[in-house]
Amino acid sequence: MTSTLMWFKSSYSSNDGPDCVEVAITPATIHIRDSKDKHRAQLAVTGVAWTEFLDFAAQSA
Repeated sequence: MTSTLMWFKSSYSSNDGPDCVEVAITPATIHIRDSKDKHRAQLAVTGVAWTEFLDFAAQSA
């Protein structure tokens, strides 16, 4: 299924930097992967968990 996902690269990622993250959103799950190594393990979290993570990350920045 993950091969049919529409992946989006983080706006904070650059083509030459080490911080490259991509996400793909489905109705039930947010998929997260390293854009420089797309075939390695991926994370899959619920929308609630993703929202909580984004809120935490925004407060930590």
